[in-house]
Amino acid sequence: MAKAEPWAAMPAGGIFARWRRRQGGGTSVAGNAKIIAAPAYEQLLAIEPYLRRAIPILIVIFLLIIAAARAFSLMNWRDDIERDIKTVLAITASNLAQTMSIAQSSGADPLEPREATRLIDAANRHLAAGGGWVLAVTDDRFKVVASSQRGHDLDGRNLETVFSGGQPLFMFGERAGVLDVQIGSADWMAAINLMEGGGAAVALASRDAVFGKWRKSVSLNATLFVLTAGVLMAILYAYFSQAARAQAADRIYLEAHQRIDLALVRGKCGLWDWDMGRGKMYWSRSMYEMLGYEAADIMLSFGDVAAIIHPDDGDLFELANRIVARETDQIDQVFRMRHANGNWVWMRARAQVVDPDSQEIHLIGIAVDVTEQRTLVQQSEVADQRLRTAIENITESFVLWDSAERLVMCNTKYQQYTGLEPAEIVPGVRRSDIEARMNSIRSERRLAGSADPRAGVTFERQLANGRWLQVTELKTRDGGTVSVGTDISQLKQHQEKLVDSERRLMATIHDLSVARRAEQERARELVELNRKYMRETERAEAANRAKSEFLANMSHELRTPLNAIIGFSELMQQGLFGPLGSDRYDEYVGDIYSSGTYLLGVINDILDMSKIEAGQFSVDRERIDLCPLIRETVRVVALQADKKQIEVHTRIPDSISLYADRRAIKQVVINLLSNAVKFTGEGGHITLRARRTSKAVVLTIEDSGCGIPRDALRKLGRPFEQVQNQFSKNHTGSGLGLAISRSLTELHGGTLKIRSTQGVGTIVSVRIPVADEAKAA
Repeated sequence: MAKAEPWAAMPAGGIFARWRRRQGGGTSVAGNAKIIAAPAYEQLLAIEPYLRRAIPILIVIFLLIIAAARAFSLMNWRDDIERDIKTVLAITASNLAQTMSIAQSSGADPLEPREATRLIDAANRHLAAGGGWVLAVTDDRFKVVASSQRGHDLDGRNLETVFSGGQPLFMFGERAGVLDVQIGSADWMAAINLMEGGGAAVALASRDAVFGKWRKSVSLNATLFVLTAGVLMAILYAYFSQAARAQAADRIYLEAHQRIDLALVRGKCGLWDWDMGRGKMYWSRSMYEMLGYEAADIMLSFGDVAAIIHPDDGDLFELANRIVARETDQIDQVFRMRHANGNWVWMRARAQVVDPDSQEIHLIGIAVDVTEQRTLVQQSEVADQRLRTAIENITESFVLWDSAERLVMCNTKYQQYTGLEPAEIVPGVRRSDIEARMNSIRSERRLAGSADPRAGVTFERQLANGRWLQVTELKTRDGGTVSVGTDISQLKQHQEKLVDSERRLMATIHDLSVARRAEQERARELVELNRKYMRETERAEAANRAKSEFLANMSHELRTPLNAIIGFSELMQQGLFGPLGSDRYDEYVGDIYSSGTYLLGVINDILDMSKIEAGQFSVDRERIDLCPLIRETVRVVALQADKKQIEVHTRIPDSISLYADRRAIKQVVINLLSNAVKFTGEGGHITLRARRTSKAVVLTIEDSGCGIPRDALRKLGRPFEQVQNQFSKNHTGSGLGLAISRSLTELHGGTLKIRSTQGVGTIVSVRIPVADEAKAA
């Protein structure tokens, strides 16, 4: 193959001559355009006729196989469901029968409706059955005693009359297995377990509920099969209709060719074909319309095209020589071409050599009108220049970073704030590098702003030179960042003065608030003191009234024994009944002794209560064995109890100790036992209990006496308070025994509680905490 002759070594006339010599031979562009592939429908019609007829038969066989396989699978599934349900029914009936047998062995009556319902509910919860299950319990005549929620209409009915076809179940029970029965017009599966003590456990399942899911699956599979068959039939129809569509392919191709020409015209682009071997160029209709020339089907010469290209935008001869010399096999160049009206139109031409290895060089490409783009570029450059000038002249600092945090542009103010030289801040430098070399930031604070990320963020920064900047950063659509900084140094100075003034004002307000709170606190203290004073006044008045009442009561208690003592003494002194020593005077001496003893007890109670109230009673703690102390106390009151035929019982452990004052504990027990004997009628009983807990010793005295009214319980145990009712008003005494006992108990850190029912008796409980000997010492 001879090497192509370089076009650059040939004069222009030789090039045109070579084009003329080759004009008679070769293949024209028009001839190339008329080469059309064979119609597609002819290829489809070439398929073997037998194969086309076999396709529908294969599809029908495929559908039948799928239907048979799915039907077999669904029938197996139905058998599995029925087998599983029968197994569950048998197990459920057996479990219910066992549950009822267990309940019967524990003493419960499983055939009692409420108990049977409870057992059924428990079995139903363990079963977690759906709405199609019924559990029931019958008596020995198969009459339903109780059932689950859905089977309430069976309650009270005989299952032998309700079931149809279930006679073996009533005869053999669980040995009959699970049978299909009819209840009304509905089909059910039933299992019955007979119990040894009579009665039966019944489990029912509705076939409609059991096979409901299976029927839905059958309907879904049938629907899917019909849809699949329809889709395949549609595909089969499409297959036969495709051959008919292929016949219209040629017509569609021609129409598409026309549409392409129209689209090229609308898109301001055109196709061109350069046959360099013939020196001719073919233009599409859109190429002529872009340049305003009349369209023609002729082949253009090289000189015709070169004449309308602007000489300053490129040399077409040089480009042809490079292609012929095989230096390049493609074209991508922007140049101007003269429009029919005399204007210049910017065109961008792109082309590719069809076969670089072929001797005949043939280029096919596209040309696009880029006049508007060039105009927009020039306008953008002008707008960019104006924007840069505006940014440079604003009083704020401005900087733009791209999405990779590289510098795009900034103004002089930003350079001044950073303290860097202009040579160090050039486009493309990383933001981290600039911020590492710029003036250090003394402090930075982010200001609260909108939650919308598009609103940007705002910072307050103090530079090393003391100046303050308010910097706002916004994100651009391409992921970059715009940062605008405003000098707010003067504003911060005014703000500091304002803050200082506000601080002084807040201090003044704080002082006023403190003074006001102090006044309010003093007022509250005065109110509280007044309230305490009134409360103490009321207590003092109540105590005064109580003491007055006590003295009024004690006047009789003191005068009566004193009158007896004085009267009997005068009789003995005057000897009215003879000389001293007679039996009559022995009786008087006994009365004098008992009256003096009683008077001494009253006076001792009053003195002890006064000493406790004055805080002069001292507690001398020691280790006490309560067992002998309580027995000694019981012996003291036993004589009084025997006179009234009162039984005194003690329930105390053999060994129980307490670290406390022996005399005080003994007095507490004596006082409580004496009160119990005093207010218990003849033939009654008193019980004294003592027990030790982990933290205290508890003494409990229970009597069967007259009891205390509910409204009088709150007065018991108060000093100088006495409670009188129809049972206790004839008993003598100071009434201080219970108050002394409560006070002595509280001196030991304990408590005394009283529970009483009028006409039934009284329970007094004393709880004394176990004190630590080391701490008490």
